Amino acid sequence: MDVRSRNYLLMNRQALENDIKTSYIMDHMISDEVLTLQEEERVRQQERAAMLINIILTKDNNSYRSFYNALLLEGYRDLAALLQDGIPAISSGNRKSSMDGMTSHVKTILCEGGVPQRPVVFVTRPKLVDAIKKKLYCLGSEPGWVTVYGMAGCGKTLLEDYFPGGVHWISVGKQDKAGLLIKLQNLCSRLGHDSALPQRPLNIEEAKDRLRLLMLREYPRSLLVLDDIWDSWVLKAFDNQCQVLITSRDRSVTDAVCNKYEVHGESGLAHEKGLEILSLFGEYENIRTGQNKLTLLVRECKGSPLVISLIGALLRDFPNRWEYYLRQLQNKQFKRIRKSSSYDYEALDEAMSISVEQLDDNYKDYYKDLSILPKDVKVPTKVLCILWDMETEEVEDILQEFVNKSLLFCDRNGKSFHYYLHDLQLDFLTEKNRNQLQELHKNIVNQYKKYYKLNTPVLSQEDCMYWYNFLAYHMAGANMQQELRDLMFSLDWIKAKTELVGPAHLIHEYVEYSSILDQKDSTVRENFQEFLSLNGHLLGRQPFPDIIQLGLCQPETSEVCQQAKLRAQRETGAFYLEWINKKSLKNLYRLVVRPHRDAVYHACFSKDRQRIASCGADKTLQVFKAESGERLLEINAHDDEILCCAFSADGEFVATCSRKGHSFFQTNNSDFCLTNSVQILKTKSVWDLNKKYCRNTMIGHENSVNHCRFSPNDEYVASCSTDGTVKLWEARSGNELKSIEIKDFFKNADEQPDDVEVLVKCCSWSRNGDMILVGAKNKLLLFDIKTCGLLTQVIVSHHSTIQYCDFCPGDELVAVALSHCSVELWNIKSLSKVAYCRGHMSWVHCVTFSPDGSLFLTSSDDQTIRIWETKKVCKSSDAVLKSELDVVFHNGEVMILAIYNQKHLQLINGNTDNVIMQTAAQESPISCCCLSEDLKFAAFGQESGTIKVLNSKFDFKNSRRSLTSVQHCRFTPDCQTLISSAHDSVIQVWNWQLSECALLRGHKEAIKDFRLLENSKLLSWSFDGTVKVWNITTGNPEKDFACHGGAVLSCAVSPDGSKFSSTSADKTAKIWSFESSSVLHELKDHEACVRCCTFSPNNKLLATGDDKGEIRIWDVLTGALLHFCSPVTVDEGEPTHGGWVTDLSFSPDSKMLVSSGGYLKWWNVTTGESLQTFYTNGTNLKSIHVSPDFKVYVTVDNLGILYVLQKF
Repeated sequence: MDVRSRNYLLMNRQALENDIKTSYIMDHMISDEVLTLQEEERVRQQERAAMLINIILTKDNNSYRSFYNALLLEGYRDLAALLQDGIPAISSGNRKSSMDGMTSHVKTILCEGGVPQRPVVFVTRPKLVDAIKKKLYCLGSEPGWVTVYGMAGCGKTLLEDYFPGGVHWISVGKQDKAGLLIKLQNLCSRLGHDSALPQRPLNIEEAKDRLRLLMLREYPRSLLVLDDIWDSWVLKAFDNQCQVLITSRDRSVTDAVCNKYEVHGESGLAHEKGLEILSLFGEYENIRTGQNKLTLLVRECKGSPLVISLIGALLRDFPNRWEYYLRQLQNKQFKRIRKSSSYDYEALDEAMSISVEQLDDNYKDYYKDLSILPKDVKVPTKVLCILWDMETEEVEDILQEFVNKSLLFCDRNGKSFHYYLHDLQLDFLTEKNRNQLQELHKNIVNQYKKYYKLNTPVLSQEDCMYWYNFLAYHMAGANMQQELRDLMFSLDWIKAKTELVGPAHLIHEYVEYSSILDQKDSTVRENFQEFLSLNGHLLGRQPFPDIIQLGLCQPETSEVCQQAKLRAQRETGAFYLEWINKKSLKNLYRLVVRPHRDAVYHACFSKDRQRIASCGADKTLQVFKAESGERLLEINAHDDEILCCAFSADGEFVATCSRKGHSFFQTNNSDFCLTNSVQILKTKSVWDLNKKYCRNTMIGHENSVNHCRFSPNDEYVASCSTDGTVKLWEARSGNELKSIEIKDFFKNADEQPDDVEVLVKCCSWSRNGDMILVGAKNKLLLFDIKTCGLLTQVIVSHHSTIQYCDFCPGDELVAVALSHCSVELWNIKSLSKVAYCRGHMSWVHCVTFSPDGSLFLTSSDDQTIRIWETKKVCKSSDAVLKSELDVVFHNGEVMILAIYNQKHLQLINGNTDNVIMQTAAQESPISCCCLSEDLKFAAFGQESGTIKVLNSKFDFKNSRRSLTSVQHCRFTPDCQTLISSAHDSVIQVWNWQLSECALLRGHKEAIKDFRLLENSKLLSWSFDGTVKVWNITTGNPEKDFACHGGAVLSCAVSPDGSKFSSTSADKTAKIWSFESSSVLHELKDHEACVRCCTFSPNNKLLATGDDKGEIRIWDVLTGALLHFCSPVTVDEGEPTHGGWVTDLSFSPDSKMLVSSGGYLKWWNVTTGESLQTFYTNGTNLKSIHVSPDFKVYVTVDNLGILYVLQKF
């Protein structure tokens, strides 16, 4: 007996023992063959009720059911109610056991009552059966009605397979009065075969009276089942004060009766139940036999029991026709799916259309309008109010008629109603009205335009999300080319939609409707699609960026840029920036997506290149479309960060790995996912989804497993561990085949094993599986699988570590993800670097090629995944600028001195982006540079310690050596002297024309930076926490300020020269007096290192920025905090400014402030509100150079891209 049933008996034992008389109870149980005569005698001899319950407790579920039925039959309804919830479900997993739990007594009652036999193939629906039993029990001993309603073929007739008393069944169907009379006559004859009443009633009224007498006198405890009721007038003939169970497609048939209850028959079968039915028809011994065929069929049957039964019966006769029937279902050719012996209609379309034909003519037109509803979408009432131009109440009345007839489904969502069609109903409607679909789509678009005119829906309106998701769908369905173009090429629409639903759906629409959008020219659609693909990760997050500003950054020829310019010109009072030196070069990546809320540790393509799986620190597995980024699946896969994921070769499964283990997920069916993970370190497990258990656990690593990968043929698995090994395993058996000690290939200078721990990060199989590539520390190692011998190795970097590596399918190209935010492509045969890819703003954790090698993707700590085109990347140049540059604003021109490709110096005209001068390659990388105010001289420092001075033509003038790498250099106003600092505590004051040099010594640690003051004075600050004022003529320090306990990171001097400010790693800023050498104010409100500061031109304000991305504006006179510049951010863990605040600058009127960090931001000083954000392609902007009129801004990002921005 089930534990639940046993507990209910024990819990209610005392009440049962006190009240029941055992004699009659045992008679029923003996009749049901669950109690023997010997057991009856034992009960009679001892304490009767207690002994009976003891005996029942030793028996099976049938004894419990029989005991419960006996209580009902003997009038112990209150005691039966106590046992109601403990009734065990009747198991019918296969035909052999389908009658378990049904006693001979019950079988006899059902047979005598005309209940039809179960079909040859059936599955139980225990939840629905329980719901019906509970409603029947609610009737008690009173007459009443229980209605089971649902759409055609949802399995209503197969539900009434259990009732404890007499059951009398009549299949009614669609009848006229003559047909109904025949049904009543047959029922009366069956019930009154021993009666002395006349043989047959002559009319419906007489039949009704006859039935009432029979039910009251002969069958007072029976249940009357009326199967398939279509019309409410039919029920009048059965209103005879008995208990009636009704099945109907029309919920409203019982509106006129009293004491009624309803049970909704679900419209669809679960996927597994559908598989079970088809496998039983095919007489498979195992449900999974022929699974691929059955899965495809069940999916197209949309869960309909009617369709699944029809297909199953047809396949029983023609088992080789499954492809034919699948094709007919996919093409919605319902007429060709002909009658089977188990249903009453000639073809599937007739079974589906008969309910529609019963509608009034005016309702048929309204129902036809539903043909254009999108699948699997719940439509709010407001949409249909707009479509039909009616009040809400009128629309709800019409829709309720459809709901009552099971032609439509309703979902109550808060205060509003949402409606939807079953997939099969929608397919039927679409096929039936195929020739009118275009007009129907056109009608809904026109009604939308009439209602909203030139406005767009807002989020507070219940229909808002429907229009943003499906307006383009309706326009495309109506073939309204111009309207669709106007919509899809509107920045207003793009902004509104991406803020609500993100960019992926919109990108999908550009692809889906390209044939319509491209009829005139594909260029415009490509412009907008590229704009969204590369900027969608910004548009889909809060705070939402200004789409006009993003549009202004597009190439000049782009329609997006042209439209943004027109919009910017019309916006009065808005602040926009134009990137005047932007190139028309195409981006190397084709899509940027942001599927996770935290770092993305891994991503990979499916075999068909259509899907991408990704995982990361947010503990989720995401599966999305590779072309648009549209999410297909999201699973909370582990209770720990997920380190990696991989599709199996057939694309059906995804393996995921966390710090605690592995699991498999089936991705082709989102209804079924296995989310178990192994809670043991040092092991690796393989899960079988079909049987839902762990297939193998692979034990052998001595430390945690970082990465695993299937071989191309799925026969082997390679795993990488922090124990310094790579192990190869047989996938099916879980046996370890080979182990490679990677740590042996890392030697120190004495050729001894390196003591530093070797973490093996990743591995990649060659296309044919005969080689494996391993990444550890900064090396790539290629091994032969058979011999485990090293074939080749290459050191890819001296400054960063390998995070991931992947073979291109051609076996020559290898992609390597590095810790310094970049990816490199290497030719493994020639051991040469092919390309260098920048774009991510933080560590790159993963890089994987698509199966054909045409694309590769990268994932990063910056929460993005970027998809790159391999050919474009391989053809790209490796030309970049360093972030150290100098800018002079001279006579309306922007002159920029920049370090190009580390060893060249360039003079660039920022207005035209032309390179005016360029040096030859230097022998040592250039570390810093400066330009004189009159543009006559340039100077640069090198990592070797050399400092050189050039004239305006870049001719060499003089040079000098330092002991360490030069960090900063600046000319004095007369250009006679060059001041520099290096990686030490000394400042050099070099009169380069006279070749005289003075050394300023006094700081105890390295100089952070310095600044020239008036009257040959110099202000310097150091990592030792001090600030000093020097006389550069004498070389002596004049003032010494012990400013902070931590490193001084920046200083600023007030415009009147009386004060200076200092900021520090100790999270404070201070304002100092030059005259008194004392601190005026200590500013303590920051929560991170204070990295930069600046005074306003009016001497009243001080702005400070910290490493948390926050900016504070202070009153210089009082030291009070005036404003806190930090917009609210929703994204967990994301800094407000996209990173550190590295530089600040006020406008001349002190009303605006510009800041650099992860990107550039402009602020309203009075309110502390953000005025504009300029998103650079890269990040980590070290400084911002601003023109005196606050109209031109120059910076370089970590990708080496130069930005010359001008106020629009």
